Amino acid sequence: LCYASLSVGALRVEFSQPVNLEEVARINPEVKTGGRFAPKDCVALQKVAIIIPFRNREEHLKYWLYYLHPILQRQQLDYGVYVINQDGEEEFNRAKLLNVGFAEALKEYDYDCFVFSDVDLIPMDDRNTYKCYSQPRHLSVSMDKFGFRLPYNQYFGGVSALSKEQFTKINGFPNNYWGWGGEDDDIYNRLLFKGMGISRPDAIIGKCRMIQHSRDRKNEPNPER
Repeated sequence: LCYASLSVGALRVEFSQPVNLEEVARINPEVKTGGRFAPKDCVALQKVAIIIPFRNREEHLKYWLYYLHPILQRQQLDYGVYVINQDGEEEFNRAKLLNVGFAEALKEYDYDCFVFSDVDLIPMDDRNTYKCYSQPRHLSVSMDKFGFRLPYNQYFGGVSALSKEQFTKINGFPNNYWGWGGEDDDIYNRLLFKGMGISRPDAIIGKCRMIQHSRDRKNEPNPER
């Protein structure tokens, strides 16, 4: 079993130079088609599906793959990356895409842990392990966007991890949030209602950088927030 993480700690994360997919493939020769990787020398403790809700963010996705593949390999995870794309002109529905990702990933492999990540968030410390815990895990606890602090205690947005059992216990995520925001607060309330708490890394290890962007026209703030 893989008990030792190969993590190095704090990372330099910047977005000044464009990244291309050929470079991502070149520096990650062990990653197989479909974004799949498993450690060669030991058996990973968890099988992790990383679900990314997506629309019109190709440049962000390249940065995400460039930074995250090396991190996830150092964390000795048996993982797969699933980019769930929303087509068409309707407003963005993040939570619905996450539900689709959960179902599609399980068709391919017996995952027991699911990390739900926005495409524009990059961890700044690889000790922030993208895996599941006994309680649902909020991974993006101190973003540069919020001055490296939680915007409010119940915040569960950005990057989170739920085991298969935890996700099933809350019957997945709410499908009725169109537009930006609101669904992560609903998810937090669902978890609490089912008797679960939220675990978090400390603020130093949980630092994240957000890739700057203008908001998608079809991702306006949700008036139901």
